[in-house]
Amino acid sequence: MAEIGHRTLYAVAAQPTARWRCVSRLAHTFSHMLAADTDGKIGPPGGERASEMSGECASGPDWTVVDEGWGRKAVDFATLSEPANCREYVALHHMLGIDTGDRLLDVACGAGLAIELACARGADCAGIDASARLAAVARDRSPRADIRVGDMHALPWDDGGFTVVTSFRGIWGTTPAAMKEVCRVLRPGGRVGLTVWGHLKVSPGAWALAPFRLAAEPKVANQAAMVALGRSGRGEELLARCGFVDVQRRTIPFAWEFADPGSFARALASTGPAYEAIQQVGEPAFTATAMQAATAQVRNGLPLRAEIDVVGYLGRKPDPATGRP
Repeated sequence: MAEIGHRTLYAVAAQPTARWRCVSRLAHTFSHMLAADTDGKIGPPGGERASEMSGECASGPDWTVVDEGWGRKAVDFATLSEPANCREYVALHHMLGIDTGDRLLDVACGAGLAIELACARGADCAGIDASARLAAVARDRSPRADIRVGDMHALPWDDGGFTVVTSFRGIWGTTPAAMKEVCRVLRPGGRVGLTVWGHLKVSPGAWALAPFRLAAEPKVANQAAMVALGRSGRGEELLARCGFVDVQRRTIPFAWEFADPGSFARALASTGPAYEAIQQVGEPAFTATAMQAATAQVRNGLPLRAEIDVVGYLGRKPDPATGRP
């Protein structure tokens, strides 16, 4: 789902399963519109699939709704949008020391580029996402990886099966319960690394998120809670509460680059938050807004570049056998 991003609102109610569908995929890559929160930060663009994208209904969550938003242009997302996240993926893998012998799970894996990169470092990988069409791309990229469609609040793996768990803008302030599952599937001494949007309002690339504001107002209004983990102390507190130790907050390099306004608009349209905006104003209006925003950023002889603040958290599951907490 790398992540859109993580993306649509979260008027989510009680069921964690429903909450995830919206969060995971919608909180993955462009998961955050610019809705100011009380800390002066900005919430996800359109947010994770809050009401409709979360697909909540009397009979339970409707996964097909999430896939409709995130999977409808899976190939465009995988080839035009997700590659721009490579700095984020490589940096976190380096911080975690991913290497041969690691058994890695990526939560909200989206089209699986982060898994492919982890495999290249020698890790044995698995991944889970709410979008079947994005998961299909992930399987194509990494045929040996164990890629599943499912719920991050009920991970379909046994206790202690992984040495590392990652999530790139897939776990948010609205889905803290997912961290308990992450801890469960990690073996004692295992490492965790996740990223979330940071202070978007002061990010020089905030212009790239502006088109998501075209979504219906309710979709933008409840996004502040999603980016709560980016606030000072929030992520550290969550990891500690879920049993992790040696928790660290890190700055993660992140920059989207595109050749021209047209390629930017097409890439942006492939994300979950864009789907919500397009539902509200139509694709032509969304594309025109994205083109206008990008045209103002054109630089002679250089790519369009949007640097956005991303925060990373690292932690470790205690290992009683070593005598370390």
